[in-house]
Amino acid sequence: MSSKRLRLPLSRSDLASLNAGDACLLSGPLYTLRDAGHIRLLSELDAAGSDRLPYGLSGQAIFYAGPTPAASGRPFGAIGPTTASRMDFAAPRLYRAGVAATVGKGTRSAEVRRACMETGSVYFVAVGGAAAYLAKCVVSETVEAYDDLGTEALRRIEVEDFPVFVGIDVRGNDVYDFAL
Repeated sequence: MSSKRLRLPLSRSDLASLNAGDACLLSGPLYTLRDAGHIRLLSELDAAGSDRLPYGLSGQAIFYAGPTPAASGRPFGAIGPTTASRMDFAAPRLYRAGVAATVGKGTRSAEVRRACMETGSVYFVAVGGAAAYLAKCVVSETVEAYDDLGTEALRRIEVEDFPVFVGIDVRGNDVYDFAL
């Protein structure tokens, strides 16, 4: 099986060319954020009274992950995908505000699928249970915000050949419709 090599941040033409089920290798900056971080980010948007994304998140991809501490000379010992449906409460708003893609594991809601279609965004699926391997694809990391949240802080990580599959494409096709 061949994989499409994509450079982050993704262009809208990159996103439009993807189909549910495509295997991809991502390289470039990727942001991590989980449950508590999403609540805080939405609170910041509410307080600002706008949907202008802080921390350079516009046009970026968010990986739903909580990494472990550094190990073996790498930034993390392991970094695996979190169940994406837990972030369904926030994903449509973040897509509409300009987030280009999200990365997680498992199915998404109909609202997330509609938001992908409306905004031309994509949901990628990372393989669960492969966190030690995925950590080998992370070159560097910096905490951008919410350091007090520990593993749920907003982090900018640099990845190289990070393997994912297209879960939901810009036309609303869902890989889980083919698989389940």
